[in-house]
Amino acid sequence: MKKQIFGTTLAVALLVLLGLSACQEETTITNEVRTLTVLTHDSFAISENVIAQFEADNNVKVDFILSGDTGSALNKVILTKDAPLGDVFYGVDNTFLSRALEENIFESYDSPFLVEIPEQFKLDDQNRALPVDYGDVCINYDKAYFAANALTVPQSLDDLLKPEYEGLLVMENPAISSPGLAFLLASIAQYGEEGYLSYWQQLRENGLVVVNDWSTAYYTNFSASSGKGPQPMVVSYATSPAAEVIYAAEPLDEAPTASIIGENTCFRQIEFVGIIKNTPNRDLAEKFVDYMLSVPFQEDIPMNMFVLPVNSNAQLPEEFVKFIQIPDAPATLSFETITASRESWIEAWQEVVLK
Repeated sequence: MKKQIFGTTLAVALLVLLGLSACQEETTITNEVRTLTVLTHDSFAISENVIAQFEADNNVKVDFILSGDTGSALNKVILTKDAPLGDVFYGVDNTFLSRALEENIFESYDSPFLVEIPEQFKLDDQNRALPVDYGDVCINYDKAYFAANALTVPQSLDDLLKPEYEGLLVMENPAISSPGLAFLLASIAQYGEEGYLSYWQQLRENGLVVVNDWSTAYYTNFSASSGKGPQPMVVSYATSPAAEVIYAAEPLDEAPTASIIGENTCFRQIEFVGIIKNTPNRDLAEKFVDYMLSVPFQEDIPMNMFVLPVNSNAQLPEEFVKFIQIPDAPATLSFETITASRESWIEAWQEVVLK
């Protein structure tokens, strides 16, 4: 009898130990830190504490793969879509969006945060690409130059053709520069495919200066930034005046630059995020997309990437409120139209302006 009781007791003890072991193993598996991989462009930046909060809340490590400019990053995602390198892709904008959707690289996701985003930013009705931020490419001008020379600031693209502005504008080559391409698109929105080349011919005859990239245009040619550049107008961003104040060597009460924001003088760029098709981490990818659209992430965007949040509940930094101008009527073109004609527009522009 004692042996039977002892045997039963031993069996129960073993079962308890096995159960505890299984629970410990299950707990270990449950607490294992997963990895979420986000592909993006080289300009991506966000505060470390914002990412750390998401990681802590979701027991995850977020890895970012920076993959060149927007076009290069998109190409990488497309070329590897049969064996995806990541779970989420952020950074495709409305100039490349149609290509991303045609290549079927994203899965649809109806984020609950979409209700907080104005309809003007939602370009994909299937929610494969969800808007995250936007920025306006505008002509920035040197306030001091215009004041010293008693020049009226141009208010339209047509104004730039006037003789008093001869040789005063520098822009980037749209074949290799995003802001240069945006300015070209603004001219097409304004004059149509029938009239934009005539406009560029006249602008060239009025001394338009073209350089390869934004850094050269802004830091070498632009008079307000370098202090010695020959052009007091440059194709840049509506947020550039705020950046001038934020990064000034000495505190400034006023930005030394401002933007020309007349109708169709600026082109609006919208950036999107999407869940990469066939991700094994769909649940985490959804949570990260939600986080990108939520107020904490959205309010961190401006001071890191100098673009604007799309969430209508996000508040702008004081410097942005004081020093940037948001155009009421920025130029826009459908992403399908841009994709269909982008390369031919650029080639035609090069023939007229550079040759």
